[in-house]
Amino acid sequence: MDTSKSINAYLEYLHQVIKERLTEHFSQGPYLEIESIKLPADQSDNSPLPVFIRNNDLTNSEVIMLLVAFAPHVDPVFFDEIIQNHLPVQGDFPQFGGVRGKNHRGFLPTAETVLFILAGNNLEKRFTYLGLFEKDHQFSTHTVLSIEDAVSGEPQFSGRLIMAPEYIELFIAGKISHPKFTMDFPAEYITTELTSDDLVLPQATNQQIAELENWVKHHDTLMNKWNMKRWVKPGYRALFHGPPGTGKTLTALIVGKKTNRDVFRIDLSMVVSKFIGETEKNLSQLFDRAKNKDWILFFDEADALFGKRTNVRDAHDKYANQEVAYLLQRIENHNGLIILASNFKINIDEAFIRRFQSVIYFPLPSAAERLLLWKKTLPATADQKRPSEADLSAIAKKYEITGAGIVNVVQYCCLESLASNSKEITVEQIKTGIEREYQKEGKVF
Repeated sequence: MDTSKSINAYLEYLHQVIKERLTEHFSQGPYLEIESIKLPADQSDNSPLPVFIRNNDLTNSEVIMLLVAFAPHVDPVFFDEIIQNHLPVQGDFPQFGGVRGKNHRGFLPTAETVLFILAGNNLEKRFTYLGLFEKDHQFSTHTVLSIEDAVSGEPQFSGRLIMAPEYIELFIAGKISHPKFTMDFPAEYITTELTSDDLVLPQATNQQIAELENWVKHHDTLMNKWNMKRWVKPGYRALFHGPPGTGKTLTALIVGKKTNRDVFRIDLSMVVSKFIGETEKNLSQLFDRAKNKDWILFFDEADALFGKRTNVRDAHDKYANQEVAYLLQRIENHNGLIILASNFKINIDEAFIRRFQSVIYFPLPSAAERLLLWKKTLPATADQKRPSEADLSAIAKKYEITGAGIVNVVQYCCLESLASNSKEITVEQIKTGIEREYQKEGKVF
């Protein structure tokens, strides 16, 4: 798909709008009604930018705001080349807003830039466009555009106008990749090739997982058509707890797969900071990016961040408790699915427990479940031989081991067979593998 043609057409439109606004400003001519300059109107253009504009029924002013944020990413000198012929010989042009990039060193637009292009010096018109910056505007609710906080004491709209990276990629490349793992987005996209048929859980756990999936499938109807948004918080919060290796992470991935949602595992080591205020900042950036994205946020080993609050003995305790309180507020207001995983429910602060819609226990597998796991995990191709069901049943009854442990044992057995040019996995190999797992866990074989 060639997106350059449509992008050029819209940048030429923006160029015309800015040029006419600047001409009006410096010539003190009659006020320019921005809506009088028609948008490019090729309804057959199915490249991402015009499709986005049509699908979201954007007005001229909304398109201009979108293009102002987008322009520097495709033409770094776009604004500099336009305004250099209109600037006074000496001095700046504060009415046009803008800041200089640190590395880029070119003109970067601010909210003030948008307001000047749309309204010029007409104060009444300026006020009519302030709705573009409201939190309930679709640019904000869908995290398309944001306004950087203004420097303390400076005008409210002097903050940079920022377009979310995924929309820059969408308009240029025609696709949205998963966000990169960075300090600003300390979450890793995770997936699995396994399916729900590979997941072995007790019936009670499966029933609770089904309830969670029901929320994912029906929450729009529940909140909007049934008007339950007056009574319940917008998102859904679940706690998965139980011993390591019992399927908590895999279950989160399977839920994502069944409901067609991306799963992001939060790296708590990058979220939690020893510096006062930094943890809140990291969490804020994470939740802002995830807003209205239909992602599943998966906090593994959540005790580190969601642990019990302490009695205040010193300043460190005070700020640690503030972090927990801030986190509690953010997860309550998040409109998506959040899953916390912990090995021990007792470690999670009771204030969080009360706010979970689901608290789901993942126990160690029973003998019958272990047998099923052995049968599912061991290779089953026609030219391979594995222990009989009777042998596997005896192993499952005798040795208590988690699903993750069984996978480790099977991998060990497969490598041993491959190394010896054998196509057979034996009972002895399995027992040796189990003994290795027991030793890792400090258990007596």
